[in-house]
Amino acid sequence: MNPYCVSNNMPLLNLHNISHRYGKNVVLNGVTLQLEPGAIGLLGPNGAGKSTLLKILMGLITPTGGEGTLLDKDLRGPAFPRRRLIGYMSEADALVPGLRGAEYVALAGELCGMPRKDASRRAHELLTYLGLDDARYRKLEEYSTGMKQRIKLAQALVHDPPLLLLDEPTSGLDPAGREAMLSLLSTLATQHGKSFLICTHVLGDVERTCETTVILHKGKVLCQERTEALRGQRDDSFRLSVEGNTEAFQTKLLEQRIILKVTEREGWFITLPEPMQTDHLFRLASQSGAIITNLQPDDDDLERVFHRLLGHAPTIPTREPTLLPFAQEPAHVA
Repeated sequence: MNPYCVSNNMPLLNLHNISHRYGKNVVLNGVTLQLEPGAIGLLGPNGAGKSTLLKILMGLITPTGGEGTLLDKDLRGPAFPRRRLIGYMSEADALVPGLRGAEYVALAGELCGMPRKDASRRAHELLTYLGLDDARYRKLEEYSTGMKQRIKLAQALVHDPPLLLLDEPTSGLDPAGREAMLSLLSTLATQHGKSFLICTHVLGDVERTCETTVILHKGKVLCQERTEALRGQRDDSFRLSVEGNTEAFQTKLLEQRIILKVTEREGWFITLPEPMQTDHLFRLASQSGAIITNLQPDDDDLERVFHRLLGHAPTIPTREPTLLPFAQEPAHVA
């Protein structure tokens, strides 16, 4: 039985008015969150307070204001009981030169309080599961970037914690390695009941794996919402293809205060002002000598929502490439 198991009914995170400052610099300013177990994405620009929040959750620093719990452990209480419930995967390599893969993962288990024999057995099990069988006795400095990311995940999982804190888990990976890592994280959540909090700049990683998205900005919670709801369909935004006198049509659109973005690769994107309907577009096209050959709703992706919430939308819409379905077993990352 896992000695670190927790009740499924227990809130994952409950923060009330958490604040933190370094001298006169306020980094977190009244953060309030209630999160249930699951896959959560933590987003925000540089300086938003993400790293400081992770340090508070791990007990590396104590908040200067507010109160909260992580898996029912007081954030102002002793840190070690809380850390036993957390597996942390840092963005930095944080590897120990000279150690071999199996030794490194076993050491992480012992530092969490596991008996040496149990830690070693668990380390070998994880390295097999993560596709690092052939590298278990290689020195860590000989590992590729993909292997380093896997070994960091292995040390976070060695004591079988209910919660993973993942700081940029796909950093440095090529597209195939990124896909394999995200599939693995999805498998851990759906098949093994792990909760995780991904702190990342790659919005597509959150869109791909997380049920809930939290956006921090200037030390405050700007948004807490289910990811699918954030990516919902907008009834004022459309993607269209146009033939004929496109220049005259563009002029007509701008005269009507219709927001227009044109990209060479993806075509036309428009946002209609209220209460304008799409039939007005066809009238404008006819008046301009143009023909609308295709018109379809343009659903939001997470990146566009993120930039809009922060008040500086990108000049052109950006989209993630189509991803493969979740893998049933984790693929090897070279």
